[in-house]
Amino acid sequence: MLIAVVTAPVGVSGAVFLLPVQLSVFSVPDPAVTPTNLLYNVVAGPGALLRHRRDGALGGPLVRRLVLGTLPGVVLGAVVRVFVLPGPAVFRLLVAALLLPLGTWLIARTLRPGRADGPRPQPSPPAVTGLALVVGVVGGVYGIGGGSIIGPVLVGRGLPVAEVAPAALASTFVTSVVGAGTYALLALGHGGDVAPDWTLGLACGAGGLIGGYLGARLRLRLSETFLRLLLGTLAAALGALYAVDAMR
Repeated sequence: MLIAVVTAPVGVSGAVFLLPVQLSVFSVPDPAVTPTNLLYNVVAGPGALLRHRRDGALGGPLVRRLVLGTLPGVVLGAVVRVFVLPGPAVFRLLVAALLLPLGTWLIARTLRPGRADGPRPQPSPPAVTGLALVVGVVGGVYGIGGGSIIGPVLVGRGLPVAEVAPAALASTFVTSVVGAGTYALLALGHGGDVAPDWTLGLACGAGGLIGGYLGARLRLRLSETFLRLLLGTLAAALGALYAVDAMR
């Protein structure tokens, strides 16, 4: 619940912070940790989405573009996770290499904008859909929402957090439903730990459901500058966390 309160205002479900906890603390086996995280997103997602819908923040083309890209990506990622790439070590290093410098850059750019910083050209629709496809594959492989990756990229390209956050959470929810269903089907014909840890996923999801609603409501009280700093801090902290975890 506490994680979701902090992450929901910037479009991050919180699942990406739960992944190392599930692996290191609760000892959820591979690849069951991925559908467990997807189950968390399915249960927790409606809390923030309900609040965003009441605020009228779920409309617009960005939601459709993200969903259009992430849906096929999460199915492909689930197949890759079960049959090709069962280990999380490479993923941790990639997340660290991407998010640590990206989050640091976003913080620095927010605190000390350059003289030439003005309205930047926003990414084209095909570029957004292509990025969403890549994020969908990553989400299907490792069970993260994708907002922690796509959010800093889109905000860094000039989109406001108020537009990115609801779209990222909506995309996370839809793709998590499809991803969890894909893993359920794969578990029928595949031996090993493919099914989610239902108790842990539902318990974490219940907390995320409450925290997501509160976090989405809190977003309206926060400035764009604060939200950008929060998103950058979360990205940098997550990169550092995964770097330390990978080096272990």
